[in-house]
Amino acid sequence: GLCGGFNSNIIKQVNQLVASYSDQEVEVFSVGKKGHDILSKSLTIAGNQTSLFDDLTYENAAQIAQQLMDMFQEGTYDRIELVYNRFKNAATQEIMTEQFLPIEPLENETNANLDYIFEPSKVEIIETLIPKSLKTQLYKSIRDSFASEHGARMTAMHKATHNATELRDQLKLTYNKARQASITNEILEIVGGAEALN
Repeated sequence: GLCGGFNSNIIKQVNQLVASYSDQEVEVFSVGKKGHDILSKSLTIAGNQTSLFDDLTYENAAQIAQQLMDMFQEGTYDRIELVYNRFKNAATQEIMTEQFLPIEPLENETNANLDYIFEPSKVEIIETLIPKSLKTQLYKSIRDSFASEHGARMTAMHKATHNATELRDQLKLTYNKARQASITNEILEIVGGAEALN
């Protein structure tokens, strides 16, 4: 809470993404309390990690990534997408939707048969490198979202302070005008009473 439209924007994006898969069954794995509380009312929640931000380490994020990779490998899901806020600066967060699994080949990759010697073997490299890459991708996404939340909260608090200062100044001006009017009325009553005695 207290971070402006940070949570509502991400929830809106998740709902749009789910609506785009209207002909398929979609489940949500949420990280964080607010998203879980709101999305659980209308969507199927596959899992939730509300305590991750209490101890946000690579190891804890890697456990979630491993859990998602296992479910993908078992065939529970045929596609996993990440929706998160990417930190641009303290005032700006950009909502990102990235495909987590399956891994898509880059568009500019060529299928040229080049003769490379791999050490260790290709299979070993893939079995080691891809899981690490996916764990790092998820950790980066969660870190980005964490930084974005703090930026959004800082911006919201700055705006609230600015609005409260403006309101205080308006109230002070209204109070001073009312006090001046009261003093003017008292002076007019005194002058009017003095004139009546003469």
